[in-house]
This record gives sequence, C-alpha cells and structure tokens, in this order.
Amino acid sequence: MTHVGSRRLREVALLFLKIGATSFGGPAAYIAIMQRETVRRRRWLDEQEFLDLVGATNLIPGPNATEMASHLGLRRAGWSGFASAGTLFTLPGVLATLALAWAYVRYGGLPQTSWLLYGIKPVVIAIILQALWDLGRKAITGPAAALLAVAVFGLYLGDLDEVLLLALGAAAMVTIRSWRRRPPGGAAALVALPFAQVPPAPLAAAGGFSQFGLLWGFLKIGCVLYGSGYVLIALLRSEFVVRRAWLTSQQLLDAIAVGHTTPGPLFSSATFVGFLLGGWSGALLATLGIFLPSFVFVALLSRLMGWTSRSPRARAFLDGVNVSSLGLMAGATWQLGRAGIVDAFTLALAAGALLLVCRYRIGSAWLILGGATLGIGVRLLQG
Repeated sequence: MTHVGSRRLREVALLFLKIGATSFGGPAAYIAIMQRETVRRRRWLDEQEFLDLVGATNLIPGPNATEMASHLGLRRAGWSGFASAGTLFTLPGVLATLALAWAYVRYGGLPQTSWLLYGIKPVVIAIILQALWDLGRKAITGPAAALLAVAVFGLYLGDLDEVLLLALGAAAMVTIRSWRRRPPGGAAALVALPFAQVPPAPLAAAGGFSQFGLLWGFLKIGCVLYGSGYVLIALLRSEFVVRRAWLTSQQLLDAIAVGHTTPGPLFSSATFVGFLLGGWSGALLATLGIFLPSFVFVALLSRLMGWTSRSPRARAFLDGVNVSSLGLMAGATWQLGRAGIVDAFTLALAAGALLLVCRYRIGSAWLILGGATLGIGVRLLQG
C-alpha cells in the first residue's frame, strides 16, 4: 500500500471509530454526522455524491448507517477502507452492548436492575412512536400507501410471516406504479428478492436452543431487513419470541432498551440477544449474522449504483417495502407497549417522553437516562 493509501486508511479508521463511539440518535443522526465530517469538513466527496450513496443504500437491506460507513470508506480508501469503516463504526456499540448483556445476565434478577428497566421501557416505546411518525410522513404519500400500511399492521397482528408481508407490500407497490405503463411482468423478480437471498430452513423446536439456529435466524434477518432499524423489533419478535420461543417480550424490550443506551447502530441489540441465549459464542454468532449481509450487499451495490438510481421499478420496490415496514413497526410497537406500559406511572412516563421527543427533539440517550432515573426514584419511594 502506498503512503497516500496508508494515510487515507488511517483517516477512515479513526473517523469511523470516533463516530461509532460518540454518536447516538439513530440512522438519520449518524448519516447527518457522516455528511458533516466527510463532505463539509474533509471534502472527501461532494453533496451530490453523498446523496447518491444515501439513496442507493436505501435500496438494500441492513443497517443503513453501517452501510453508509462502508460506502464512504470504500470511496476514500478502497476495499481496506470499506472493511475498516463498517467494522470500526459498529465495534464500540457492540462492545458496550456486550458489557451490558453480561451485567444483565449476572444481575438481571436483582431489584435494582428491574427498577432501572421499569423506567426505561416506556421511554423506548415513546422513541419508537416518534420514529414511526417521522418515517410515516415521508413514506405515506397517498391513500394507497396508507391502506397498504394499515393492511400490513392488521396482518402482522394476525401472525402472518413478516418477510412475506414485506414481499407482498413490494409487489403491491410495483403493481400500482406499473399499472398505467405496462403489465408488471418484471415485478415477480423484485418481489422474490428477499426470498432469494436466504433459502428456507427448518425452524428450531420451541425452547430447543441451538447455536446454528441462532446464527441462521440473525443471518435471515440481516438479509431481509429493510427500512428503519426499528423494523428490527418486529423481526426479532417474530423469529425469537413467536416462532422459536427463546425470548419473552420483556427480554426483547430489554434488548432494544440496551441498544438505545449504547452508541452506534440499534442492530447491536442482536449482540445482547445472542449473549442472553448463548453466552459469549452466542453474542459473536448473532453479531456476525446480523451485520455480515450488509457488507456483502454494499460490495455488490458498489457495482450496480447506476442501475439502482435510474430504475423506476427499483424505486417502487423500495417504496413498497418501506410502507410495509411501517405496518410491521406499528404492530411490534403495539405488542411491546403491552409489555412495557403496566401501570399509571409507566403510561404517564411514556406520554411525557413522547411529548419531549416530538416537541423538543431531545436525544434518545438523555430520555432513556431520565426514564431510568425516574424509574429508580419511584421504586425507592414505593419501598
């Protein structure tokens, strides 16, 4: 590697390690920070090039912020930059989540820990609701999209497979967009994409944990998860709470809460789930399974950037998936709300957090810290 190449790789590694270790707030916040650092401050690329990467990233499954980090690393320092940017951006959050998972398993049954989570859970529900509202305003562009989201919400509560719902939503949107132009003969190929990425595998028996089943479950989720990271909640619930019965709704909500309290992508909640189910090896397998597909998709997408930005059907496919994702998010929020809002205090806390996050845009880390403090205070007053 040349001197210039080594210097660029070092720049990429240090920048994305810093962003991963200090950033909170979700994918939109992380991408905004990356834009400020790489376009405004360092001028690695211009505004239009950055926007093109954002649009292309939205066309593939996986954690968008991690994928943007990999894209930017590739542009600046080649394939070494690609690997280091994505890895170092996710590493701080994964390590922090792993530490919290260890503490949760060791001390989770103590009253003090339950007091902490008692106040955090309602705040997490409020954060998800606010994200759902923001995403909905962008994705719901007309009556057809609104009806599609409502239909997916109802079918999800009826326990229909979430990957099938994403595919059906994409099929519906591609069909609607193609209706006036020509029969949607190519829609089937787009609809089949989520299923083509991972062949079907037999489900593990309820309660019968296996390391292979854990890895397979997270690989599957990593290959089909479109939209916001919050859609992860719906997929985790379907895979590990409903199908395999390895987690409870309370444990899933705890995993999401921990993902919010650590820097980096919310996908690090997978590390928590993996440790909870399979210890250190389970944490490694879950983390590998959830993040590995995103690196593969970014590498492939780098060869297809021109087509994804020009294809109307690719755009329609993505819009259908995003609208369906809103329905899944709403269904998962309903289910998790029933587990986290259990009395008058938690209801008031969720309502107050929702007001703060919607009106004043307070960061999620501060909200969760406040919820934890209030939860402990109430438990102490209750004796």
